[in-house]
Amino acid sequence: MEPKRRHSLASRASNICLLLGIGIAGVLLVTKKLRKRVREDFGAFIEKLLLLPPPQPSPPKAPHPLTALSFAVSDLFDVKGYVSGFGHPDWIRTHEAAALTSHVVSVLVEGGATCVGKTVVDEFAFSISGETKHYDTPTNPAAPAHIPGGACSGAAVAVAAKLVDFALGIDTVGGVRVPAGYCGVLGFRSSQGIVSNAGIIPVSSSLDAVGWFARDPNTLRRVGHVILQLPFAAQRNPRQIILADDYLQLSKIPVDRISQVVIKSAEKLFGRQALKHENLEKYFEAKVPSLKEFFREKASGDSKLTTSMLLANVMQLLQRHEFLQNHGDWISTANPSIDPAIYSQLCKTPELTDEEIENLNAVRNQMRIAIGSLLKDDGILVIPTMPSVPPKLGSKEIMSEDYQNRASTLLCVASISGCCQVTVPIGQHEKCPVSVSFIARHGGDRFLLDTVQKMYASLQENSSLIVNPKSSINTISQEESAEIAKEKGNQAFKEKQWQKAIGLYSEAIKLNDSNGTYYSNRAAAYLELGSFCQAEDDCTKALTLDKKNIKAYLRRGTAREMLGNFKEAIDDFSYALVLEPNNKRAALSAERLRKVFLQ
Repeated sequence: MEPKRRHSLASRASNICLLLGIGIAGVLLVTKKLRKRVREDFGAFIEKLLLLPPPQPSPPKAPHPLTALSFAVSDLFDVKGYVSGFGHPDWIRTHEAAALTSHVVSVLVEGGATCVGKTVVDEFAFSISGETKHYDTPTNPAAPAHIPGGACSGAAVAVAAKLVDFALGIDTVGGVRVPAGYCGVLGFRSSQGIVSNAGIIPVSSSLDAVGWFARDPNTLRRVGHVILQLPFAAQRNPRQIILADDYLQLSKIPVDRISQVVIKSAEKLFGRQALKHENLEKYFEAKVPSLKEFFREKASGDSKLTTSMLLANVMQLLQRHEFLQNHGDWISTANPSIDPAIYSQLCKTPELTDEEIENLNAVRNQMRIAIGSLLKDDGILVIPTMPSVPPKLGSKEIMSEDYQNRASTLLCVASISGCCQVTVPIGQHEKCPVSVSFIARHGGDRFLLDTVQKMYASLQENSSLIVNPKSSINTISQEESAEIAKEKGNQAFKEKQWQKAIGLYSEAIKLNDSNGTYYSNRAAAYLELGSFCQAEDDCTKALTLDKKNIKAYLRRGTAREMLGNFKEAIDDFSYALVLEPNNKRAALSAERLRKVFLQ
């Protein structure tokens, strides 16, 4: 079939009926055949084609790294001799076939993979639903009654249905991450700008990032190494797994069932000390000052506009502005039929001024620095991919303000900062796929691919925690629940919420009263509030459980000093020095108190 003559399945059925002059029976016959075809490929493909890799090199040279793998490309990657459709028949009608194949597709074919076709994208690759009025919505193999997610719905479906080994997509505001999560496959968004976008139709130039789908971490990593042109290097384990507690609360799936899968896996592989907790709302508020400046008038007029909502707004403004920069003239000239929901997004706000654009770019730059500062070279940030399981086909849920706000908040972190992110499936909830997302700093793509490969098997082992809501809660032991409460207490302490920290440490003690750390940590919070007797009692209990708890000796020494019990305080600081001779705090405190006591 000639590329310029491609149409949607529905349009082809209509044209055949018209040309042949067949009646109702003919229409039913054609419809039946078309439906059968949709079932066979789940509606994933727009066009079948074949790009074969070069011959294998002769031994002893190594074979091509992607030998025997097949892949598909979303219909905005150029393939020589074919029109890139961009999710709209009018785009096909007004554009010529590509003279060259896009750089990234060529790299994959040269790496030994076989390209077998182009897959469906949302209209202009602009939305995240996967539903489009121009082509039949691809069927989600993991949940057929639910949306597949967009923009690169067809690519995700092709991988989930095992029609190809991997597939290419573009992620602007979730175009790879969302359908990966909804179809139950792995989806990788590369660091923005790290992969050449030559031969790819742009959506929003500063947000677009090449991404790919796979069913297993080994394939995801193999493809990534070829796309990113990575030389050999030893794998690195993460030193920090940072759970964004407030963003995890955006999920309508019980948060403990998601976080516990990650926590169990991280503890098993890297140790409990690798786990950290962060409140991203407060972190971004402190680290992205230009955001508040840009939205000063909005924020003062609407107290409900949180930092996370403002960041989501930045993403949407950039997407709209840059899309119109790229394609506004074509829209004016071709006057295409545009979905009302997309049209309203393109036209509902006035044009941005040069100063506003400059401020948006400042926000983006500060976001990248903020994520880099938080994660450094060896940290992974954990957030939900999407706020819920995939909505049902035709549901109004995806257009609701609540859904849009939650989804945009989660998706904008990587989109604005340009950092790499991977969607990882971790089981099911309500018979639909559930996923979690890992984010690494900009340029940390290799590290993120290595981390997924390292953690994937363990994550799947623990995914039973979210399969059955009743049993999953019971599978979390009291000790694990106590540890969660303790970590939350540590976060509250870090935020100087002393009373809240005491409450959380008390909860941990109630669940597990044989852990001296919980008592010692609560003592630290009591000291901040000036409750020295309670702090002394907690430290005494901690030392009964663990006689080598240096922090408990130091904290009890401080409490006793404040209570005027100098001799006992000196003894505590002296015991701490026996356990840790180089502890400067213990040495200075003991020396100071000896001078006071001798006087």
